[in-house]
Formats: sequence, structure tokens, C-alpha cells
Amino acid sequence: MADPIQLKDEGNERFQAGELDKAIECYTKAIKLCKDKKVLAVIYRNRSACFLKKESYTNAASDASKAIDVDATDVKALFRRSQALEKLGKLDMAFKDVQRCSTIEPKNKTFLETLRRLGAEIQAKLKTTFSTDSRVQNMFDILLDEEMDKDKKEKAANNLVVLAREDAGAERIFQNNGVPLLLDMLETGKVEMVLAAIRTFAGMCTGHKARTMAIIHLVGIDKLCSIMAVDNEDIALATSDLFQCINDSLTGGDRRTYGKEEALVLDASKDLKSILLALLEMVASKKVSGHGRDQALNLLCRNVPRKDKKDHDHSKSLFTIDHGLKKILKVCGQIPDLPDQLPMTENTQLIASVLLDKLWDDLRCDPERDHYREVCDEYIKGKFDPNDMDRNIHAINALSGLLQGPFEVGNQLVGRQGIMEMMVALCGSEREVDQMVAVEALIHSSTKMSRASFIITNGVSLLKDIYKKTKNEKIKIRALVGLCKLGSAGGDDYSMRQFAEGSTEKLAKQCRKWLCNSAMDTKTRKWAIEGLAYLTQDADVKDDFVEDEPAMKAMFELSKDKTILYAVACTLVNCTNSYEKKEIMPELIQLAKFSKQHVPEQHPKDKKDFIQKRVKRLLKGGVISALTVMVKADNLLLTDQTKEMLARVFLALADDAKDRGTICAHGGGKALIPLALEGSAIGKIRASHALAKIAAVSNPEIAFPGERIYEVVRPLVSLLHPERDGVQNYEALLSLTNLAGLNDKLRVKILKEKALPEIEQYMFEDHDHIRQAATECMCNLVTCKEVQDRYLEDGNDRLKLLVLMCAEDDEKLQRAAAGALAMLTAAQKKLCTKMTLVTLQWLEILQRLILHDQPQIQHRGLVIVYNILNSDDNELAKKLIESEILEILTVIGKAMDNPKRQLVIDVARTCLVKAMDLGLIKPFTTPS
Repeated sequence: MADPIQLKDEGNERFQAGELDKAIECYTKAIKLCKDKKVLAVIYRNRSACFLKKESYTNAASDASKAIDVDATDVKALFRRSQALEKLGKLDMAFKDVQRCSTIEPKNKTFLETLRRLGAEIQAKLKTTFSTDSRVQNMFDILLDEEMDKDKKEKAANNLVVLAREDAGAERIFQNNGVPLLLDMLETGKVEMVLAAIRTFAGMCTGHKARTMAIIHLVGIDKLCSIMAVDNEDIALATSDLFQCINDSLTGGDRRTYGKEEALVLDASKDLKSILLALLEMVASKKVSGHGRDQALNLLCRNVPRKDKKDHDHSKSLFTIDHGLKKILKVCGQIPDLPDQLPMTENTQLIASVLLDKLWDDLRCDPERDHYREVCDEYIKGKFDPNDMDRNIHAINALSGLLQGPFEVGNQLVGRQGIMEMMVALCGSEREVDQMVAVEALIHSSTKMSRASFIITNGVSLLKDIYKKTKNEKIKIRALVGLCKLGSAGGDDYSMRQFAEGSTEKLAKQCRKWLCNSAMDTKTRKWAIEGLAYLTQDADVKDDFVEDEPAMKAMFELSKDKTILYAVACTLVNCTNSYEKKEIMPELIQLAKFSKQHVPEQHPKDKKDFIQKRVKRLLKGGVISALTVMVKADNLLLTDQTKEMLARVFLALADDAKDRGTICAHGGGKALIPLALEGSAIGKIRASHALAKIAAVSNPEIAFPGERIYEVVRPLVSLLHPERDGVQNYEALLSLTNLAGLNDKLRVKILKEKALPEIEQYMFEDHDHIRQAATECMCNLVTCKEVQDRYLEDGNDRLKLLVLMCAEDDEKLQRAAAGALAMLTAAQKKLCTKMTLVTLQWLEILQRLILHDQPQIQHRGLVIVYNILNSDDNELAKKLIESEILEILTVIGKAMDNPKRQLVIDVARTCLVKAMDLGLIKPFTTPS
């Protein structure tokens, strides 16, 4: 059995070496074996020091207390407990411990200083608490006074909201019996009072798990749901925010250390499950308003699917599918024009489709996906009834919801026998509502080429008849969009046009006409954008659209509506040709022609010069302002796919360096940052590349004002990954060079994002431009201590590479390498000696630098010479002066003053003065 004294000593050694975890392990083993109380107290005291270093303050206070129990005058243990209690926010207890320390050692300056500091902090806290108490009490008095003026009551209610945002204020409201008062405010039914009460509850629940659980049980989840269900958008939104604060606090938003009280607030799973069930009930309840239903769906979208796919727990999604999938499908199937439908807003069904898609994406294996399909299939089959047309169109509309969400599921169901035939048959119905639902379903289902071919064969004539004969504008435009989609089924393949020459242009002209007609309702005009999203795959339509400035501006104006984001993004991607296009090898084209296979043909107007003209027209039309508004849209409707398309558009717009200033001026730089940080992998890469293009040629402080400049670093560093292409690597290095030249804080941020190893790797790259950009970036980073330390390390070729690069023929590379070497040797004198050891050619390279005809490179070389002379290595300085360097310095130093080369001449003269100071040369004197 090990000796506890030996284990204690080993723990002390580990602590001194900074190996805290191993020290704790030794002390823990010693505690289990030790029988001597005094030794045990010392071990607990030492382990307390380890926990303090690891910022585990609860454990540190606990161990120090155990040491104090043995010896109440143990000054070290008392002071350690005081430090831990201070970090835990228990200032009064910390103060008592330090007071005891100063009584035992009254001359100890550390104890006296800590006592003074804690005393001042306690006084400040008491002052805040008392002032907060009086403010809370004053507001409660005003709100409880029935005779008080209405304006004063509303002002007091709003002040209560502001107070609840501070932790001290929230706690005083809670302690002063504030929850019952807030419930009374809810019961008044007055909008201002209800909003104030809800927002106060949100402040009280933010970041405090214990208080949140108490409020849930005092107020009740059903009560909160009933408030969110009212037909008032502001109240529904405020209650949704409250639910989000509750969810965040219960799922990890609270960072407090509770200690012994942890057990009381540990398990929030029952409350979270109750909230989830209550929200699912709201989704399909007739008692819930459209705004309330939107917020319930929004909350499910935000909190049910996993935020990180690496997290294996997706039980909330499985639970939602089992208990709520049919309810979500019921929302998708609603027909607002029929009686007895659920109350909804314009956004409700789109949000339901987004939720269906997020749940599908969150599934991890085929059996789970099969179950999802079976539930959808069972629901839709159960709605079909030959004798009830209303049930049939409900099923078709639910299918449209699936096609807008998890397309794979909807597409599979559309392929079932009889469903496409049912859609085509409904188009011929006499009821307008049947026609509208059927046309919408045809539009959503004809995305696949095979489906489009079926409808072209069976449904085009029906759509044309509906378009020509109907007097209902809503049906007319939907039929037009159906024709638009079928007309574009061949994509951008010029040889696969579905309709006769000129037909797509006529359809597009009609869409633009409706789009510009401000007298029409917004929903109908939005369908015109849907049509253009399909038709702009044709290059003739693209050209006509960007030339039609009123239509373009009308689309940008409508893009403020969240529900049309995807269609606008599609249209812009088509106009800028920024969709994914695989390069086809000429040999494969010849082979396909030989074997009589179809070969896609490019439209003549899809060539680069036409694309550039379209980009210029879009920029002139205000596309950047529209894009920045779209990026700020509600996160749920701005899906990853839409974000990716917006990123593609930004990248296409930033292709010409001359246009990047325009993009910055209209806020494009700021808008790109969220696209580069969130979304699909491809979308983030495209947005990061657009950021790199802007940051490489613009002043970053203007392009990304304020703190946003620091958010740009991570996306740029992601482009240094070896899997990114050479252009992305190169432009990322240029932009990081630009950022690194601004200030120390940015340089430290670049290093924190672990960019240094990648930059070093690219300095060895074969490609001249990438190697030069990496060296320039390193030149701007060498002022950081961390970078200098890497060059001081032995066993690598970092310094050797820099020295050898100074001998390269590429002047830009030579200038960057010489600049880095000049700054390194100035900051770290040891590198002057090390530089002479890494290669035998160092002297020859140095001579070449100081003889260079470019003043900038010559100046850097002379600075290196001065650094060597100033390095405290007299032997090295002597060797330098004994070489031809002295002669070169003399020639440069004796030169006449010249404004263009004055910097070089001055440094050469400084070198000669330094050599004289070292006694290596004597001043020139003329004989008397």
C-alpha cells in the first residue's frame, strides 16, 4: 500500500509542474489512505489550491472547509476558501474568512488589501440591492393602486421589464412576491399590461434555472399557452420569447454553480416534455389564433431538431414525429377558402413545411425514415374519400406541404397510383378552390423531370384552358406558374426546351407584368416571382428580366416578405449563373455524340460576357440592399438551402474587383458574415470566399465596421483547409494579410483560430502566388510573441525557409521574406545567431539583399544587418564587418542625400555608427 506522505509529496511536485489533474489524483489517493488528521488537513488544503487553479470553486471551498474543521487557524485554508467563495459570489462569507486571516496575521498586506477590496464590493452590492428594492416596491405600489393614472401604470409596467433584465432586479421582483402581481396584470386583459407582464417573466427566466422552474410551476404551462393563443401578434411573439428563455435556461443556458442546491433544480426533463406536448397540442387546436400557431411552430422548429448533428440524442424529434407529425400535416392540409378551417396567417403553412423538413433531416437511420414515411402515407390515404371532395383536396394540400418540405417523402407519395391522376382531374373541376389546390400541387410536384414529362403529356392543355378561361386572378397566376415550371423542366439545357420558341419569353413577360402591378394583392404578385424563378433558367428570359428595371425593383421590394425568399434567391442564382455546373471534358462530349447520347447545350447568352453584363445591371438595380434585407429575415424561413443560394449570388457579384466597393457601400460585407458562419457546408464556403474577395482588396475597417471585423477571421481561416481549391486558399491568405496588418487584437484572433500551421504549410507550396501570399501573411504576424517562439524552436526549417526565400528571384516574395526576417531578428536577438547556423549561404544572401536595386528590399536587408550588429554576439558582428558587407555599407552611407533612397542611406549610416560603437571600425580622419 502506498504511503500518504509520499503521495502528498508527489502531488506537490505535480502541482509545481502545473500538472493539476495528476496532482488532484495523488492528493485524492492520499486522502483515502491517511489516518493522521493534521496531515489530512494539509492534503485537503493542497487539493483546494488545485481546484482553485482549475476554477472548480465549489470543490475548492469544500476542501478548504475540511482543512479548517481540523485547524480553525489554518491561514492558507481560510484564504483559499475566501478566494473560492468570492468567485462563487458569496462576498459576505468570503469577507469573514479574510477578516479571520487578518486577525491571525495583522501585518499581512495581501489580507489587508483583500479585506479592503471585498468591503468596498459588499458596500456597492448593498447599495444596488437597496436601491433596486425601493424601485421594485415603488412600481408594485403604482400597479396595485386602482386609482393611479393609466399612463403611470404603463410606465411602471415597462420599467419593471427593464429591471427584470438585471439579475439583481429579477431576484428582487421574485422575492417581493412579484409573480402573483404579474399574474394579476395578465388577468387585466389589457394589451400593454399583458405584454409588460410577459416580458418581465422573460427577464426573470433568462439564465436562471431555479427561478425558471419556480415560475413555470407558479404560472402554469397551460396558462402561458392560452396567452400565446390569443389573436394578437405582439402578445404571441412576446410569449414565444418567454418560452424560448425558459427552454434556454432549462437546457444549459444557466451557467451558475449551485453546489448543494443543484439537486433541487437538476431534473428539468418533465417540464421540457410538458412544454413540448403543450406546443404540439397548440399546432392543431381550433382555439389557437394564426399568430399563436405560427409561434408554436417556430418554437418547435428552433428547439426540437438537433443544433449539432454530432450530438447523438435526437429523442425530441422522434417524440414529435410520434405525437405531432399528423397535427403538422393537418396544418399543411388546411384550405383557407373552405369553412371550418384552423385560423392561420400567410406564413403558417410554410413554417409547417419547414418544420417537416427539419424533422426529416434530423433522423439518423433508414428505419426512422421509413416510420416517418408510413405516418405521412397513412395520414394522406386516410383523407382520400370518393364521396367527399373537401377531404380529397385536404389530402392533396397536405401533399403540397410535404413537397415544399421533405421533398423526397412528398415525391415518393406523388408516385403512388392514382395521385397524379387525381391532381389532373381536380384541375378540370368546376369548383375554383379545387382548381387552385390542384394547380399548386402540380407546381410543387413537377420538380422531377419524370413528373414534369407526365404533366406535359397529360396536364398542359388543362393548365392552358384554366389560364385562358378563368376570371379568378389567383387561379390564373397559379396556372401561369405551372406552365412556367413545365416550360423550364429542361433546366438551362438549350436543346431541351419544352415549349415552342418564344413561349417562355411570353410567359415571363406576363409574370413581369403582374409583378409590376401594385394594384394586385401581394400574394398574387408573389406567385409571379415563383414563375420567374423557373423561367429565368432560360438565358433570353434572364436578359429580358435584368433589362426590365421596374420588374427588378418590384421583386426587390417584395423580397422583404419572408415567404418569398427562396423564389427570389432562385431567380438571382439563375440571373448570375451561380448554380453548380460541372465541367464536362471535351472527350466525354465527343464520346456521347458518337454513342448518340444526349449532350446538354449551352445557350449563347450564358457565356461569360453576357453574365457580367447581367451582374452589372443587378448591382445598378439595388440587388445588394435587397440581399442584406433577405439575410436579416427570420431564421426559420431563411433555410440552409436559401442561405447557400444567397451566398452563391454574393460570390458571383463580387467576382469583379471593381464592384466590391459597391457591395461594401450597401452593407454586403456585414450581410455575408452570418452566411459564412451558419448554413450548409457549401453555402458557408461560398460566403467565406466572397468575404475573402472583399477583404483582399478593401479596407477591412470600412467593409466590416466595429466588432464585426473580428467575426470575419474564422470564415477566412476555414478557406485555408487543404480541401479548398487554390483560388480560395490564395484569396483567403491575401485577406488575412490585410487583416493582420491592422492591429495586435486581429493578429491574436488569427492565431487563436489556429491559422498559423496552415499559413506555414502554404509557405512550402509549389504555386508561386500562394507561396508569396502565405509569406506576406507571415510577415504581418511575426510581431506576435507566439510566432516568434515558433521560430526560436529547434528541429524545424521555418527560419531556414525564410532566409532562403530572401534569395528568390520573385521580388514580392523576397520583400515579404526579408521583412519577416527583419522584424524577427529585431524582436529576438537569438534569431540573429540562429539565422547564420541554418544555412551556409546566409552571408551571400544578405549581401544580395543590401545590393538590391529595389529600395524596399534593400532597406529590409540593411535592417537585418543592423539587428545582427545589435545582437550582443560580438563574434558574429566581427565576422559581418570583416566581410564585403562593410564596403557595401560604406558606399551606401557615403551616397548623397536622396529623398527616394533616404531611408536606405540613413540605415546604412546607422549600421556604420553601431560598428564604430562596437570598436569594429575606426572613424575616418584626414591627416593634419
